[in-house]
Amino acid sequence: MSGTLIGYARCSTDSQDLTAQRQRLRELGVAGDRVYLDHGLTGTSRKRPGLDQALAAVRGGDTLVVPKLDRLARSVPDARAIGDDLAARGIRLSLGGQVYDPADPMGKMFFNILATFAEFEVDLLRMRTREGMAVARAKGRLRGRQPRLSARQQAELRRMHATGDYTIADLAELFTVSRPTVYRTLRRQTGSPPHAQPASKTYLAASAAPGVPEARAPEPPGPAEASPVPDAP
Repeated sequence: MSGTLIGYARCSTDSQDLTAQRQRLRELGVAGDRVYLDHGLTGTSRKRPGLDQALAAVRGGDTLVVPKLDRLARSVPDARAIGDDLAARGIRLSLGGQVYDPADPMGKMFFNILATFAEFEVDLLRMRTREGMAVARAKGRLRGRQPRLSARQQAELRRMHATGDYTIADLAELFTVSRPTVYRTLRRQTGSPPHAQPASKTYLAASAAPGVPEARAPEPPGPAEASPVPDAP
C-alpha cells in the first residue's frame, strides 16, 4: 500500500485496554505516532475526537487502517457513510489488512455484511441488558439509584429543617448536595413537599404577648329555648 498509513483504534469502556489493537496496527505497518485513539467511547456515535482526527489526517492516496470494522462504526449507515466518504476522497480503507474496494461487488457485499454483524452485536447486547434489568426488577433487586445521603445524614437534615433555623439553600450547602436532593430527603419522611416552613419564634412570641387578644373560634349556637305552652282551658 502506497501513501501514508493512518491507524485508528477504539474501545467502548474505560476499563478496556487498547494494547492489543495498537499491537495489531503495528503489525499492519502503522507507525505509533500515526495512530489515533478513542478510549471509553461507543461505536454507535459518530462524535468521537479520535475518529475525527484520523479522518482529518488522511489525504488522497493514504490508507486508513483499523483492526476490525466494528472499531470504526457500530451501525450500517455510519459504516457506509465513512466508507463512501473515504472512497470519494481517494483514500483506501484497510480492515485488519484487507483493503476495502467499493468498486468491487464482492468487496462491497463483504463490507455490508461486516457492518450488519457489528450493528447486530450492539442490538443483541441492548436486548440482553433490557431483559436482565426486567428480571432483576421483578425480583426486587433493581432498586434504582441509592440516596446520596446516609440514613444518619438524612435524619440530621430533617432535624435541622424542623428547627426552622435553616433554609433549603442552607441545608444544601451544609450537606454538599443540590436543593432537589434536600426536597427529596424531606419528602421521604413527610410524604408532601416541604414548602411550608414552621412558624417563626418571633411570630409565636408576638401572639403570646400581653394585650394581644387570642383568636378563638366562634362558639356554636346553643339549643333554642322552648317557649311556654299555655295551660289548656
